[in-house]
Amino acid sequence: MTSAIRTAGPTEETAPRPGRWLALSVLVLAVLLVAVDATVLGLATPYISEDLAPTGSQLLWIGDVYSFVLAGLLVSMGSLGDRIGRKRILLYGAAAFGLISVLNAYAHTPEVMIAARALLGVAGATLMPATLALIRNLFHDPRERSLAIGIWGATASAGTAVGPILGGLLLEHFWWGSVFLINLPVMAVLVVVGIRMLPESRTPEPGPWDLPSVALSLAGMIGVVYAVKETASHGAGAPALAAGLLGATALYLFVRRQLALPKPLLDMRLFRSRGFSGAVLADLLTVLGLSGLVFFLSQYLQLVQGRRPFEAGLAELPAAIGAVVAGLIAGRTARRFSVRSVVAGGLAAIGLALAALTVIGQSTGYPLLGTALLMVGAGAGFSFTVTADVILSSVPKEQAGAASAVSETAYELGAALGIAILGSIVTGVYRGFPAPEGTPPSARESLGSAVEAATHMPTATAAPMLDAARESFVNGLTLAAGTGAAVLLAASAAAWFMLKDQRLDNA
Repeated sequence: MTSAIRTAGPTEETAPRPGRWLALSVLVLAVLLVAVDATVLGLATPYISEDLAPTGSQLLWIGDVYSFVLAGLLVSMGSLGDRIGRKRILLYGAAAFGLISVLNAYAHTPEVMIAARALLGVAGATLMPATLALIRNLFHDPRERSLAIGIWGATASAGTAVGPILGGLLLEHFWWGSVFLINLPVMAVLVVVGIRMLPESRTPEPGPWDLPSVALSLAGMIGVVYAVKETASHGAGAPALAAGLLGATALYLFVRRQLALPKPLLDMRLFRSRGFSGAVLADLLTVLGLSGLVFFLSQYLQLVQGRRPFEAGLAELPAAIGAVVAGLIAGRTARRFSVRSVVAGGLAAIGLALAALTVIGQSTGYPLLGTALLMVGAGAGFSFTVTADVILSSVPKEQAGAASAVSETAYELGAALGIAILGSIVTGVYRGFPAPEGTPPSARESLGSAVEAATHMPTATAAPMLDAARESFVNGLTLAAGTGAAVLLAASAAAWFMLKDQRLDNA
């Protein structure tokens, strides 16, 4: 079978664009903005839980509502950027992202925090598709584009390292809201420098931005994800079934409408490419299997092993190091061997690392944790970088925004589903811990609530309660890690078959 991954042909502009590497440095600031925000939330979760006293369900909503809204709007915002200009939507989105971060920082109730995270998802939906689409239009040489995508991915991984470390320092000296305010200086630099350095690009004659398609996309994604979350948490009740039916119907109507429109929001013919579809599926399953671990790992390091926030951030550093190194060499490795071997091998490495984490306990030493995190980071760096290259290279540059949005939708949908499903596994196991008499009901909502409740209990009761709660939390975490390992190994097998004969161009 002839690979679908080719340059657009002799009519595509091939001359190198001056200043493209400086422009890339601006784009990676946007990636850094999103990555830092995503990682500091995990570190701040115990403090948010203590201060705002959310229920277990509200805590999960704080973690995943950002992804719900983001997943619902990415395709629409990617298409909007293709129409009005990718530079314009990136700069507007970055400014909004920074300002809404202030609302997150000063949220005073769980409900306000959930609403602030949702608004941040609206702003975030403008950023990631625009950055990848601009890379597609800045770098016409496939090898340069692979390196640029590697730098883009490595910056995201570096942000996951910088976020916990910087966030840990802030949490030890200031209140939890300060971790969101670190977005402001990054946003300011991005906007000021981006105005001067980024070239504008848009699709010629793109057609109107179809608002019914926007509404169907948003309703469909949120409905389906909400149904999965509610089913995983409370079983298949009437609200979950109604939301799932509404979401599935909206997505069906969205697809039908795109096939009928002369200038659709999303060209559904993109999915006819096996390489495109295989790369999107690999991204979705990878993030689904990983997100539960990522969301609860900081709580494990702080609330179970007693590490300070800064120390917990340093403990997660091997994952970022592995991802940065792997991302920078992923394109070259895929050209030397094959796309499917690099992607499938990376996913298998993540799966094996998650399987190793099924044996952890409350006092597990750092060598096992650090090695597993290094393997997770390296596997993700190889896989995500190559799949992003596959997705961007599969489409003409005029459709780069929509294709990038599909890639990011898979990522965010996987994160939302992973937190909903794997997070519900952890929460479900945790709530069944054998609590001694006198334990308040709030202690069963989350481990953070149990730690807070222990400060108001007699020592003779608090100590066994905390020990039982931590043991139950670890049991839930290991079960989620095992589930994630199974998902990643299945994704590795799927990538091996779906990415057969896919290659990255050399010319």
